[in-house]
Amino acid sequence: MPPVDLPLLIWIAFLIVACVQIFYYLFFFRRLAFYKIEDQITAQHTEYPLSIIICARDAEHLLRKNMHYWLQQRYVKPDGKPNYELLIVDHCSEDDTARYVHQLSSAYPHLRLLRLYQQAKGIAGKKFPLSMGIKSAAYAHVLLTDADCRPASVWWASHMSQGFQPEKEIVLGYGAYEKQPGWLNKVIRYDAFFSALQYLSFALAGYPYMGVGRNLAYQKALFFRHKGFTSHQHIPSGDDDLFINQAANRHNVSVILHPDAFTYSPARKSWKSWWSQKKRHLSTGKYYHRSDQLRLGMYAASHVGFYLLLLLVLIFPPRHLPHLLFWSITLGMVFCRWIVQHIILRKSMQVLKEDDLKPYYLLFDIAYCLYFLIFMPLAFKRKVNSEWS
Repeated sequence: MPPVDLPLLIWIAFLIVACVQIFYYLFFFRRLAFYKIEDQITAQHTEYPLSIIICARDAEHLLRKNMHYWLQQRYVKPDGKPNYELLIVDHCSEDDTARYVHQLSSAYPHLRLLRLYQQAKGIAGKKFPLSMGIKSAAYAHVLLTDADCRPASVWWASHMSQGFQPEKEIVLGYGAYEKQPGWLNKVIRYDAFFSALQYLSFALAGYPYMGVGRNLAYQKALFFRHKGFTSHQHIPSGDDDLFINQAANRHNVSVILHPDAFTYSPARKSWKSWWSQKKRHLSTGKYYHRSDQLRLGMYAASHVGFYLLLLLVLIFPPRHLPHLLFWSITLGMVFCRWIVQHIILRKSMQVLKEDDLKPYYLLFDIAYCLYFLIFMPLAFKRKVNSEWS
């Protein structure tokens, strides 16, 4: 039996993972990169009344900062009155959150306060207040965001409501982070961008698997039909991604990517805080459908494999291949992946208004090997922080 040519096997494996990477970019990620943004919003678009729900705990300072963005949405009835309610769910706050909202409600009839005085035993995170908010919502369509988020424009609600077309029960939006100086901010925003590249592209391809609570809408009937968060109420995170993973299918999800429909929130200020947030968010991945885990895992494995195997191939090239053939195929594959990635990532950043990240994408792409190696195993740890995300 002839000896195994290990360098040749490594080279073949490299070619395979490179092809897998190119496939993901051309089949999935191009859908976001070449997404056609149609501006069809008019002041008369009022088809679906909305309940905008925001859960708040000791968030008076955030409400004072962002309340006017939510209250001044240009989403009105024919008589000019707001065609939405803003429902603030005060979950056991010890500050003046309730008093502040109550004072404003006299001037803004579409502002409503739901005050909760007790924690729910066995229901972690903000799933209990959000469930109560959805149950108390006045309208059949709910639009969710967080207390620290601001919509990009007064047309946010109008654009997001456009997603509720026939058979579409879920609307996915983009929740961006505010731009600030420093590398931590760039890392956090690239991470949010790349996460959005995956979940939005997969949804556009007919494989929705998650959404982000910073910018998400769905029908109340869908929430009740799937019994809310009952199947994962013991998990601190997952009020957004786990519910969407449970309730979404290829027919009932739409994506809205108009820049006026984005939301923006401040990024974490320290590496330790961001690290803790990432561990909490990744802790839900093990509860995704197996098919979603497989698609995400295959991409992560091929991403890491591309760089590791390329390094091994360059150190230990196959001995029995003509040098010209080896270098032509190897460099050709590297260049092919790079040019496809270059076009799709830059165009995707343009769609999501993250243009300032363009000069750094190759650096971040290489660094993502370390990201996958460190963070993916953490997704399988059972103990996670119960702090709100």
